[in-house]
Amino acid sequence: MHRSHFTLITLLIFPLPGVHGGNVLVFPLDGSHWVNMKVLTEELVSRGHNVTVVRPSNTWYIKEMSPHYTSITIQNTGGFDEEYFGSFVSRLLQIRRDGASFWARFSLEMESMSQFREMNRNLCEMMVKMFEDEQTMQALVDAKYDVVLTDPGFGGGVLLAHRLHLPLVFNAADIWLMRNDFVFEFPRPTMPNVVYIGGFQCKPAKPLPQDLEEFVQSSGEHGVIIMSLGTLVGQLPRDIAEEIAAAFAELPQKIIWRHTGERPETLGNNTLLVQWMPQNDLLGHPKTRAFVAHGGTNGVQEAIYHGVPIVGLPLIFDQPDNLSRMKVRGAAKIVDIANLDRSIFLQALQEVLHEPSYRMNMQRLSRLHLDQPMKPLDLAMFWIEFVMRHKGAAHLRTESYRMPWYAYHSVDVIMVLLAAVFVILLTPVAIIRFLCCRACKRKRKSD
Repeated sequence: MHRSHFTLITLLIFPLPGVHGGNVLVFPLDGSHWVNMKVLTEELVSRGHNVTVVRPSNTWYIKEMSPHYTSITIQNTGGFDEEYFGSFVSRLLQIRRDGASFWARFSLEMESMSQFREMNRNLCEMMVKMFEDEQTMQALVDAKYDVVLTDPGFGGGVLLAHRLHLPLVFNAADIWLMRNDFVFEFPRPTMPNVVYIGGFQCKPAKPLPQDLEEFVQSSGEHGVIIMSLGTLVGQLPRDIAEEIAAAFAELPQKIIWRHTGERPETLGNNTLLVQWMPQNDLLGHPKTRAFVAHGGTNGVQEAIYHGVPIVGLPLIFDQPDNLSRMKVRGAAKIVDIANLDRSIFLQALQEVLHEPSYRMNMQRLSRLHLDQPMKPLDLAMFWIEFVMRHKGAAHLRTESYRMPWYAYHSVDVIMVLLAAVFVILLTPVAIIRFLCCRACKRKRKSD
């Protein structure tokens, strides 16, 4: 028998273990979080699973039509887009510019809380509409999903999984897929159901489009610098953009800057403004010398993957914390964007470009990150499919979620210990008092 025929018959008789086309219900979060979730959904589809995505009608990034998933659209009047976040960032920067006073800090926190409260209110309204729609809910039940894959940013996916009695991956969950690893994260103890998949969205660089490759090659020995403030912020206040452009103009490097606002008047001939850039492919290009970034998790992990040092302009959310971690490791220089001018920004750029330790430290982190027994994306797929195969992973979860609050916080233990201390302290007092009273009685009798 021909070898190829023998192989085909063998595969038909003995199917590969673990191959199972499951049904996955995805409840994502918009913006940059969807960029990560989209990688997982596409990989699940490539492995033979069926994916359904629940999306609000006014979503910014999550498309209704896709070759990778079926969508369920829930009508929603809230939401956010680039203009919304642009105005939000502008207000935060103005508050920071007012000074480092307690009142400025308090105003900053109140503004952030207000925006989160508004987004949470919109989500709650969407979930109420969804749960009250009997036809939609019955369709979700009839679909017989195996697992809910959701984002920990908001709790809608948790509520949906609880309502459908399905195992959950990502949040209050059977498995936590954490988007970092211990190259980026500081060591800490974790539970067995916490899986670190930092950098799962990263991949080797692909060739650039011809026009972009020509621009990069025109940089010669100086190389290029790329700048992007992520998916949520495409433009900065005009005065800050003018200062950044002026600093770029003084460099011999070529600059590729994702900027959707007005063209700065101080823009130099060495700077190319783009609406969108293949960030991963540019970071992996051998001529890339530095990455000007806001410190989002995706960008930081891609910079680690490709070994490119960072000039950080943290804006909101987890960005200051992310960049602080990279600064401690000697792989990033942080600039306070509220106090930024061309001289400060230029000095930071030149330090990262000409001080070898930044690139050496980042390349060391890259080697550590890449030296793993299993690719992060494959690890994520294994654990999602594990939950699907076993209808959950209750044996990996701590039982603390079943405990009442007073037991979880050891209030009952503390009360017992306090009672014991109270008894120990009062016992000698009671004995002394008893002896004193007895002595007094004897004295009165003798008198």
